[in-house]
Amino acid sequence: MAVHYWTALFLFLSCLFSISNASAGDADPDYRTCVSECEISGCVGQLCFPQCNSSSDGGPWYIQEPLYLQWKKWGCQGDCRYQCMVNRERERETLGQAPVKYHGKWPFKRVLGIQEPASVAFSVLNLAMHFHGWLSFFITLYYKLPLKQDKTAYYEYVGLWHIYGLLSMNSWFWSAVFHSRDVDLTERLDYSSAVAILGFSLILAILRTFDIRVEATRVMVSAPILAFVTTHILYINFYKLDYGWNMIVCVAMGVTQLFLWARWAAVSSHPSNWKLWVVVIAGGLAMLLEIYDFPPYEGYFDAHSIWHAATIPLTILWWSFIRDDAEFRTSSLLKKTKTKAK
Repeated sequence: MAVHYWTALFLFLSCLFSISNASAGDADPDYRTCVSECEISGCVGQLCFPQCNSSSDGGPWYIQEPLYLQWKKWGCQGDCRYQCMVNRERERETLGQAPVKYHGKWPFKRVLGIQEPASVAFSVLNLAMHFHGWLSFFITLYYKLPLKQDKTAYYEYVGLWHIYGLLSMNSWFWSAVFHSRDVDLTERLDYSSAVAILGFSLILAILRTFDIRVEATRVMVSAPILAFVTTHILYINFYKLDYGWNMIVCVAMGVTQLFLWARWAAVSSHPSNWKLWVVVIAGGLAMLLEIYDFPPYEGYFDAHSIWHAATIPLTILWWSFIRDDAEFRTSSLLKKTKTKAK
């Protein structure tokens, strides 16, 4: 199945390219001086930030701004860093110098307080496509395909795909939140949800490619992976967010399932195998966007955001393949049932 390959590729690259927060921009002496002075004075040039001089409790509730206005503000350090970055990039542009990264990120233009608006928009669209795919899968199973006498589906992997759909939507939700505002909490939630879906994708890859249908065998295969993934999530959240170790975990699980699906595609006679190959080839081409990283065009569209956009049509193809697999397996099982009845 092609769906796991693309999800594994997405999470693998997310882990791979988020190892370090140190960048040339935040090492720039002019930038560092600007931020330091702003945090003391509360101003960058003529632009001042009230939150730099306000008390930490924000004052009485009746003089605080509504939440829909508060969420757009970043706090003293965040706003100082952003405005100093904007000013420094203007100076660099005047000198004919190329943009550089600050704290691990390109100099994006904020929209309504959102840090990376294009990546957020494409993450939300990916979430919507997963919801549409999951819903269409549900409709296909229970309203278009024959059901057993107890009103359950013939397809043996239905429960696993439902869990996969929910975990995928959860992962894209936290991706959108993380790209909206990169802070410690959103980073951990994004990483945790990514590892969770990647681990579950590995389980599903093993069960589907080896056609494991016996419940006891499924438990024996799933239990060690679930235990490892749970331990890893607890480790990065409550002990240490080790970027290097997290990368190794992502790479190991991603590459393993990649080979599993590649092997399955090579030996399977599935009627919709071509969809798997389209996703594999398109995924390989999309990797070039992450390898050939470039600054955001007009301050919005960098390589990573365009790569997010490329996953949208592939998500539609993934769920199309899942529906085809459900139809294929249901048809095969019904034929076997009729043969036995004769």
